[in-house]
Amino acid sequence: MCIKLLIVDDEDVIRNGIAKYIKLHTDRFERIYLAQNGDEAMDIIFRHEPDIMLMDVQIPLKNGLEVMKEAKKSGVLPKTIILSGYDEFSYAQQAVRYGAIDYLLKPSRSSDILEKLNEVADDLFGISNKEIVSNEEGRNGLVEQAKEFMEEHYFENLTLQMVADKIGITAGYLSTLFTLNIGCGFVDYLNEIRMNHACAYLKQNYFKTYEIAFKVGFKDEKYFSKVFKKIIGKSPSEYKKGREFE
Repeated sequence: MCIKLLIVDDEDVIRNGIAKYIKLHTDRFERIYLAQNGDEAMDIIFRHEPDIMLMDVQIPLKNGLEVMKEAKKSGVLPKTIILSGYDEFSYAQQAVRYGAIDYLLKPSRSSDILEKLNEVADDLFGISNKEIVSNEEGRNGLVEQAKEFMEEHYFENLTLQMVADKIGITAGYLSTLFTLNIGCGFVDYLNEIRMNHACAYLKQNYFKTYEIAFKVGFKDEKYFSKVFKKIIGKSPSEYKKGREFE
């Protein structure tokens, strides 16, 4: 089934960035519409009737609450997730009263936004958590296949879609399986694999940091170091220096 998603945000970087991340990590949303103000959002809602809407509260022409009220009155309100800054929290609460099913506080990670969208999609069209859990053996088998493939290809430019295609399921379903079975998202798990291998390279004390970054699948040394410190708790140079005294 074609799931239609509408993303409404007046900031181009946020709106386009979320859309790009979703397209890269799942194929569940076959139509993604973008709107930068309330009037554009209403036009898309009436014309295309999206199933799910991710919407900022403070948008030009019509704010998020006005869009929701008008769409609800016309009987075409999509399942709505509100994006709200801390100062707009009261608006988010009002939006829930108007029919929003959830809200996310800005800034939100793209992975968290996608996880929330997948939950809504599962409720609407996908496999429910209860159905997934009832097939524990099959679920674990799929996850193990995914993990094995990721372990063998972690140094490549892996995406959720590539791994899902390899084991024969949709990217959205695989994302849900990771959340339920491992407790983290696909990207987080892939980075853990990469950092474990990076640690092994650092222990050898042979390769430079930028060489290790490339070997474990990163094209940017600074981003690699940032992820390494987030997961390991220290920078690559600090980790290497610590090993010298063991």
